[in-house]
This record gives sequence, structure tokens and C-alpha cells, in this order.
Amino acid sequence: MPERLTEMLMDTWTPLIILWITVLPSICMAPMNQSQVLPSGSSTGLKRLTEEQRVLNRSKRGWVWNQMFVLEEFSGPEPILVGRLHTDLDPGSSKIKYILSGDGAGTIFVINDKTGDIHAMKRLDREEKAEYTLTAQAVDRDTNKPLEPPSEFIIKVQDINDNAPEFVDGPYHATVPEMSIVGTFVTKVTATDADDPVYGNSAKLVYSILEGQPYFSIEPHTAIIKTALPNMDREAKEEYFVVIQAKDMGGHMGGLSGTTTVTITLTDVNDNPPKFAQSLYHFSVMEDVALGEPIGRVKANDLDIGENAKSSYDIIEGDGMDIFEITTDAQTQDGIIRVRKPLDFETKKSYTLKVEAANIHIDPRFISGGPFKDTATVKIVVEDADEPPVFSSPTYLLEVHENAAINAVIGQVTAHDPDASSSPIRFSIDRHTDLERQFNINAEDGKITLATPLDRETNTWHNITIVATETNYTFVINILQQKNRFITEVGHPMLSS
Repeated sequence: MPERLTEMLMDTWTPLIILWITVLPSICMAPMNQSQVLPSGSSTGLKRLTEEQRVLNRSKRGWVWNQMFVLEEFSGPEPILVGRLHTDLDPGSSKIKYILSGDGAGTIFVINDKTGDIHAMKRLDREEKAEYTLTAQAVDRDTNKPLEPPSEFIIKVQDINDNAPEFVDGPYHATVPEMSIVGTFVTKVTATDADDPVYGNSAKLVYSILEGQPYFSIEPHTAIIKTALPNMDREAKEEYFVVIQAKDMGGHMGGLSGTTTVTITLTDVNDNPPKFAQSLYHFSVMEDVALGEPIGRVKANDLDIGENAKSSYDIIEGDGMDIFEITTDAQTQDGIIRVRKPLDFETKKSYTLKVEAANIHIDPRFISGGPFKDTATVKIVVEDADEPPVFSSPTYLLEVHENAAINAVIGQVTAHDPDASSSPIRFSIDRHTDLERQFNINAEDGKITLATPLDRETNTWHNITIVATETNYTFVINILQQKNRFITEVGHPMLSS
């Protein structure tokens, strides 16, 4: 029974306590009585109040109105009622006159000086101006003397969803390495909405992908784009065109939306080995080729690009490892084969090499997919060059008595053709070195004979140059054949006559 009585008392007193808490501030702020501000009919005691006390009392009086809002973009046949100003001094008589000043007063906002009603005369745009600061004052209609200190208040323009999201930085371009794992960060996009981010959901954005699935995904609230498929291969497809949508109202039906594009390019990683275009290469080279001269090129193609496609070439096997070398052309990535040592057709007519191309930059993530190298066979044929005859000795020293007989043989030189054809050799004296024609040489066997008498007292030494020349029988035969044909063709008309 005592518990029930306590509950009944609480039910009775609780509303009263709440009412008291609510009303008490208004009572404290309310004027003592209306006669305090009226110049006529005042009591004698009130007249004796000091000016300071009157100001203090007025400062306790307050304006009474609802918080004022006006809906943006609202228009109709009549001005919009924004709200009503009211001072606690106003008993409803016509002695009070309301005055409005501040942002847009008299143009955008107009006040009824009798009732305190404020109307908006124009359609407002929150994105252009979100709030207006105005000042209200109550004056005596007859004397225009203030009855209250001016009071400042704000009219806020209430937002409606009249702005679609915009991607001010779009379109976007982004890159991500090929073969990235699912969930790899690509880029982040950002849309802005001019509507009020605080009021309602007009500026609450949700992101989605319209085009670009299943390759990429987007986080709905952060707009972070990530990879959604594993093992995307740049060599298969390098560029993706992704369309992103931002929708306000939290993505719900009726929301406004905006789109942007993101061009995503896969960057290269070294996931492909070099591969020779062919397994066997054939080259031929003249035996008299200059040292360092390139004799052929090989090429290992790499589907990667840039640094990942660079390869180095080496000769790893073969019977010509000390005769040839291979280097890399930095521009074309070809392997250039060059001669390191002189070639001799008569000694060795062909060589077989095994060359290797290997990537310079290896990605450890793909090392298991190796080896990142390839080999090819190179066969090089040495061709015979028409080499000049070679004397058995570069110099000859002959001794002869000054009284030797004319046409006596005083010495002999020998030479041979180093070519496989081993053509016959003919000898002659360079007469620029024997102007007096004191010596002769047998063209067939190289025997040197005396042509004029010698005198040791006149000239002790004679330096002459011997020339050895190959005899090309084929060339001589061709000339004879041409000559015979010419005679036949000329004589034929005479025979026919």
C-alpha cells in the first residue's frame, strides 16, 4: 500500500514540476506589467524608477516568435509566410509598429508593421545564400520611439534536393600493376553535392559502378576503386573504361545522380620470358671480314615493355666461342653477332654457336614461372675470299758478281695462291723500281736474270719490287669464246652468199 501511494503522488507531481520548469524562465523574462513602458497612466512609484532600472527591466523583456525557416525554390501565387514577430509588450493594440532591417529587408523579406508577419517575396536558393541575418524592432507608432532594444534573428533557407552530385575533378585516369591481387587499391574519386550536408539526405552520396565490372569494384561510401579480378594480364588487355555513379538521398529511389569516367591502365610487370623468333639462324660471312664487323642479328621477343623487356645475350656453347661475340642493341634489343678474331676459309669453313637471351630485370613474384631466358642455335658459314698471292718470303737477298753474263739467272722468287682454287701465279718486275731495266724475270717460274752488265763501283745495291699476280683461266677462256662467236657471226653472211 505505501508503494502504491508513492506512485500516485509521483504521477500527480511530475507534470506540475515539468510545467514549472518550462514556465519559470518565461516568467522571469516577462515584463513586470505593461504600464512600465507606456508614458501615460503610469503609477507614481513607477515614475520614481531610475533610468538605469528602466533599461534593466527592458533588457529582461523578450521577443516571442517561432524559429524561422523558408523552403528554398518555393514559389506560388502569393508571397510565402516565413513567420511572425511578436514582442511581449504587444497587448494586441495598434500602438506597436514593427520595423525590419538587415539582409534582404524590404526586397526579399517584407514585414507587416501591424501584425509582425514576415513574407518572402522571391524564390530563394540555399546554395546561393543559406541564411539571412535581420534585425527586428518595435517602436511606438505615434512617436517612433523604440519600445524595445533591437533584436537580431536569422532566417534560414531550408534545403530541398535540387542539386545532383558532380565529379568536379573528372574524368579520371589511374594505373594499377597487372596481375595484382583482388582488392588492390586503384584510385579514389570524389563527388560533391551543393545541397545541405547537415539537413536530411540531400547530400548523402552512395557510389556504384555502372560499367567496368567484373574487373573493378567501388566502396559505396568512400568511393575507393579496387581490383575485383585476379591475374588481369596487360598483354591481353591494357586499358579499361569504368563509369562511376554517385547518387544522393543515400542511394534511395528518387535521388539525383551524376557520373564520371575512370580510364584505368594496367602497368607492366615482368611476367613474360624472352622468346627467340626462330630456333635456328643461318649466316654467311666472307673470310676477310674486318674484326668487329657485325655479321648477323638475332632477336628474342618479349611481350613485356620497357625495362621488363630488356634482355642480355651471351654465347654459351659452340666451336666459335673465342672467334665470335654477341652484344645487345640498346635501341632494338637485337643480339648483334660480331667477329672477334680473323677467319680463314681454308682452315675452317663453318661454325655452330648456341646463344642465350635472358631478362635483365627479374620480378621475384613471378620467378616460379621461369626460366626468364631462351636459347637458339646459330650456324655461320665462312665464304672464300679471293686472297692475293703470298710470297714464300717477304724479302729476298740476291748476290751477283759484277762480271756476270747477260741473261744469267741470279735468283728466284716463289709465291702461291692461298685460296682453295690455287690459281697459277705470274711474276713481273715493277719497272718504277728498275727504270734502267737491268733485270728480267720469268713470268712462269719467277727466275730473275741479268739484262745489262753491272758495275759495282757505280752502284753497289739494286732494290727492285717483284709483283705476283693470279692467272684467272676462266676469264681468258671467256674472252676466247666471245672472240670466236664474234668471228662466226661476222663471217656467216659471206658464207651464205
